[in-house]
Amino acid sequence: MFLLDSKGASRLYNMKNNTHLWGFLLLRLTDSTVLLGLQAALFSLVYLVSTLENLTIVLLTVLDHHLHTPMYFFLRHLSFLDLCLISTTVPKYILNSITLTDSISFLECVCQLFFVIMLTALEVGILTAMSYDRYVAICHPLHYEAVMSKRCCVQLMAVSWLSGGALGILYSAGTFSLEFCGSIRIHQFFCDVPALLELTCSQDHAAVSVSVGLGVLYGFSCFVCILVSYVFIFSTVLKMSSKQNRSKAFSTCIPHLVVVGTFLFTGAAAYLKPATNSLPFLDLLCSAFYTVAPAALNPIIYCLRNSDIQSALFKVLGKARRVL
Repeated sequence: MFLLDSKGASRLYNMKNNTHLWGFLLLRLTDSTVLLGLQAALFSLVYLVSTLENLTIVLLTVLDHHLHTPMYFFLRHLSFLDLCLISTTVPKYILNSITLTDSISFLECVCQLFFVIMLTALEVGILTAMSYDRYVAICHPLHYEAVMSKRCCVQLMAVSWLSGGALGILYSAGTFSLEFCGSIRIHQFFCDVPALLELTCSQDHAAVSVSVGLGVLYGFSCFVCILVSYVFIFSTVLKMSSKQNRSKAFSTCIPHLVVVGTFLFTGAAAYLKPATNSLPFLDLLCSAFYTVAPAALNPIIYCLRNSDIQSALFKVLGKARRVL
């Protein structure tokens, strides 16, 4: 890997008129080795906890046949995606903090950008599919098995994968078709489109603008579908005679909406904010909400409070204890 310190940053360009770029420098919030160590420890803790949570959900929904239902089918894929998303950005940042380097190669940056865009778009698609699943389960329970068949679930996942893959290709191809010049310091802890656009000297951003426009349209369409689903869900819940059932439904649905809203709005804020010199810490905090926080919070919001998941976990732990 091509490593650099800040003094060698200007040597990242190759021979032909400074147009061949070998890499970038990621954001460093501090030059203190003690604070960098604490930063690495904090990110490592978040990463380990998130990995444990999401792997637990994936394994439980695979091993327990009672969890082989459409809802847990989507939850399993959501946990897998969260694990992939946080693994795309955080380990590199932890490594840089430990080794006191900021560099990321050009190829690493391209791959990181592609996977971040693809996985976030894919997560939005799955969250939309989950809201539709809950709508059918609550509003049309007698038709649930017929509507949410295995074929329907696979089709929803396929559409999400195709949408995420297409947006990932569009964003990465559009961004890295631009010419970079001047500073190579990315004001972000991973390769992201808004931060990279600040480094380009290309005047024509048409390809990126089209990609962002399609991404906004995709995200807004999914958000509208989720909102409409929950309007029908809440309408049905309010008609329930049992206060306990209403309370249970609201306690489940409202956190889901908060997670979805935070995920979408922080992503939109990062990509649609004016091109001004904002504080690096605020950019870091905003991006963490849609790249790091979902992996840690989604298992708690969606799964670990769930009685079926808890029962499956106790069952697996009981079997493990008997074996030992």
